Amino acid sequence: MANLLRGLIFFLMAAQTSQLGNGTKTAPPKSMRGSLNKSNYTVQLPDPFHANTDPHLDVDPEGPVTVYTTGVLSTWVIPLSYILTILVGIPSNTYILAFLRVRLTSKTISTVVLYLNLALSDLLLVLSLALRVHYHLNANDWVFGEISCRLITALFHGNVYCSAQTIACISLKRYLAVVKPFLYRRLAKTSLAVWMCLVVWFLYGAAIVPELLVRQSFHITKLDITTCHDVLPLDEPSHSLLVPFRLVLVFLGFLLPFMVCIYTHMAVVYHLEQSSCDWKLFIRVSTLVFIIFVVCFLPSCILHTAHYIRLFHSGDDTLYGYYRLAVCLCCFHSCLDPFLCMLLSTAADSELQFIPFNRRL
Repeated sequence: MANLLRGLIFFLMAAQTSQLGNGTKTAPPKSMRGSLNKSNYTVQLPDPFHANTDPHLDVDPEGPVTVYTTGVLSTWVIPLSYILTILVGIPSNTYILAFLRVRLTSKTISTVVLYLNLALSDLLLVLSLALRVHYHLNANDWVFGEISCRLITALFHGNVYCSAQTIACISLKRYLAVVKPFLYRRLAKTSLAVWMCLVVWFLYGAAIVPELLVRQSFHITKLDITTCHDVLPLDEPSHSLLVPFRLVLVFLGFLLPFMVCIYTHMAVVYHLEQSSCDWKLFIRVSTLVFIIFVVCFLPSCILHTAHYIRLFHSGDDTLYGYYRLAVCLCCFHSCLDPFLCMLLSTAADSELQFIPFNRRL
């Protein structure tokens, strides 16, 4: 066992060192470009508690990296928005978890499972912001080590995808209940909800694996700070596999859920307007919830894609700061979800589920 443990440690050391070898220029998404200063890199396992053991990067002292890391946007605006999200998101999502457990019955279990999944994902996202607040307020200087940087980065980005995908699943279930009521009655609703959640968490796991495998923290020599995920050595081969992987994640994590929400909302509103029952209040509330979703997620989706394309083709990372600001809206949506959930359940005639209705002939 001791020999096995020593062999495993040696393998991890070798894998960590091999991630920073020579290679062609590639550009993973969501990060800015830095050049590895190999003269300051020592072949050893990094000390997770001391930033000065991190590999060093050289950046343009007047370039986008310097502007972003020393500017008001990253040192004040972003952390203050995170603080607001934490203050609202933790109690609201904790309350909705307790509320849904109380309201759990055999008739509502399928919908409750999806809302519980959304609340759990939102709560994990909000909790991951605490260390990032310290990071930004500390002039973007990460002091918690490489291991915690990888974990926080994985939780942060994974749960942003997870929230959008769960909202799409809730919209799809609502679409089936309203537009395809006969098919919906024949479905095993609880099994459907559980499988939806399993697929979401499978994609969540796929999204965070790359963040856990590659180095995320680097010491910026000229700024004397250690960044977490914001600046990566894009000329190194260790991140090249993220390029096609991120293209898939952008589609599955943002674009596909967004298109599902648009289509299902329009279809649900159209069919409810054809109903013999009065659904005007629910239509208004549902439209309000949909608009809030669009406002919170669409800017991030657009800027994420635009930043990735510009970074990949020309190495231009000037959109990164705007993308990070747009992500704050996604995080803020996580603390709004409990209120939107309660609003929708109140507007409907029954809690957390649709009542079958007769359409006008």
